[in-house]
Amino acid sequence: MPFHKIKNALRFGTEQKALSLTDPDALGMFGVFPTATGVTVGPTNAMRVPAVACAVGLISETIGALPVKLYDRAGKAALTEHPAYRLVHDEANEWTSAAELRRDLTLDALLHGAGHAQVIRLSDGTPYELHRMDPTKVQRDQEADGEPFYRVHTDAGHARLSYRDVLRVEAIGGVSPITLGREAIALALSFEAHIGGLFANGGRPSGVIRAQKILDVDAKKKLAASWFNTHGGTRSGGTAVLDEGMDYLPLSTTLADAQFAENRLEQIREIARVFRVPPTMLFELSRGTWSNTEEMARQFLQITLKPWLVAWSWSYARCLLTPDERKAVYLEALTDDLLTTDTAARATAYGQYRSMGALTANEVRAGLNLPPMEGGNTLENPYTTTSKDKVA
Repeated sequence: MPFHKIKNALRFGTEQKALSLTDPDALGMFGVFPTATGVTVGPTNAMRVPAVACAVGLISETIGALPVKLYDRAGKAALTEHPAYRLVHDEANEWTSAAELRRDLTLDALLHGAGHAQVIRLSDGTPYELHRMDPTKVQRDQEADGEPFYRVHTDAGHARLSYRDVLRVEAIGGVSPITLGREAIALALSFEAHIGGLFANGGRPSGVIRAQKILDVDAKKKLAASWFNTHGGTRSGGTAVLDEGMDYLPLSTTLADAQFAENRLEQIREIARVFRVPPTMLFELSRGTWSNTEEMARQFLQITLKPWLVAWSWSYARCLLTPDERKAVYLEALTDDLLTTDTAARATAYGQYRSMGALTANEVRAGLNLPPMEGGNTLENPYTTTSKDKVA
């Protein structure tokens, strides 16, 4: 945990709380957060929960797949010759594409709270490459005036980097959703472990062996061990032979009685809330319909992805553009594909844009990934307008 966060965690107003190493509140200083179930949650075991893996992959891969371009504020023309354009649209370095870097840094932010990449510059200060840094080796600190800087642990020792040379994308508050939702994730892990043990014992709860006479402790242990070895796990369902008038009474509690299935669904919904992802995007379709699933897809863009994309645009601009350049140009992620429905609806929308004079024919063709055509840059309504040179 960064040192300034440790100080803030220990400070409340003007009072400071003295913590001992045995105090549960001190565990947060070392990145350890206990849960009510006793399960310690971290990036590795959290990703073993299918809902967490789905949410993390969905957010990071979608953000990576969205193309980012650099535009002129005046005419909204793509500035493909600017050095930053290649880093945000094509490749971050020779071995990493721009999409892969966005995916990996977003993944780091989701799992660790923040993702970082170092800006490698030419001698004149022009940004040339972006190199991902291990999030566990980067510590954010700040000067007395509040200006941030970064301490980075390298093989050669510790290095100090300016905030201008570190592209940083962080989760809300710089805290991983896994940390914020550790109780829900721990409960999901506990359900998986409990149900796994249940099915390992034959898919049903344990039973009771009733004897006609009182057995001592050693005899009970030997009887239980013998029963488990001969009838537990894959050997369940075999014929049992009991001596001395013993009876086996299986317990009647079932998975349905305990509502395990419903509880597992509720954990998926809780994890969806932690990551702010619509449940249907995690394939929890118990309450999904055709209409609300389509609406949740739009919510995924507006509620889930938009804050991430805004953070990415600013992080790119801060590190790759000078203050004067930021006044004239801007970076934007293209989200048109996420809003595309079926072909008929898309054709209708393009037709309406053409008829109102909002798009030219070539702009429509560009949206369809088609090359421009001659004379296609004129804003006119093709359904009602007749050019003068076409009048006989």
